[in-house]
Amino acid sequence: MVVWRLLKLETHDAFTNMAIDEAIMAARIKDSVPSTIRFYRWKPSGVSIGRFQSLEREILLENCAKHRIDMVRRISGGGAVYHDHSGEITYSVVALRDDFEATGATTVYRRIYLGLAEALRVLGLRADFNEGNLKACPNLTVNGRKISGSAQAHRKGVILQHGTLLVDVDLMKMFRFLRVPSHRTCSETAEAADEKITSIQSELGREVQATEVCRALIEGFQRTFDIRLAESRLTPFEMDTAERLRTEKYASSHWNSGGKTEADLRIQA
Repeated sequence: MVVWRLLKLETHDAFTNMAIDEAIMAARIKDSVPSTIRFYRWKPSGVSIGRFQSLEREILLENCAKHRIDMVRRISGGGAVYHDHSGEITYSVVALRDDFEATGATTVYRRIYLGLAEALRVLGLRADFNEGNLKACPNLTVNGRKISGSAQAHRKGVILQHGTLLVDVDLMKMFRFLRVPSHRTCSETAEAADEKITSIQSELGREVQATEVCRALIEGFQRTFDIRLAESRLTPFEMDTAERLRTEKYASSHWNSGGKTEADLRIQA
């Protein structure tokens, strides 16, 4: 049986979380680490935007600053996401495209979402995969409401897919930080979203601990991918790379505001 690496649940700020994901991808490209599944949370809570989005168009900047909400640009596509410290588990899968025998991005989404769906089945929920469209990435729903969204980045035959699994959700809080259509108030948007978004706790009708969700995720991915997950930690290369990326890229206004790193700006000068 193929062995993948497991990085167990940790909590970091938004800049560190995105830096670690990219560092793992860099290490996998070098073939210095096995394919890896990682679980993490965000502290403080944060908002991430897709690679080609605009902070100003997607986020209520003043509200985020007032409530000390981190704001970060991902290297993956997709839309703006609010990451609540206690309301979600974020996962990342960094693997070779060949690991999934993939013919395209949707094939990878489907395989990974099958793992998430199996985890939810372990918890007692039935989930359905939705392929998405030009405006929305594929997602996972329970009883017709979204419970997990993800985004991807591809480099040199390696795929990074990271996404959220909603354990609990406070829609009023979520839309305090995400920009909504101008004709709607935050309350109106939250009320409309209540018909489209759900969480594990809402569906089960009970409190669910992060450890329980992580155990289910491990079981779900192992069954679906026919792998064994072996607990490990970041390599020195990954830690050094993540530290550099955090400082030079993800915590940088050049990257978060304009999608450029300082190195990009030096090349253009």
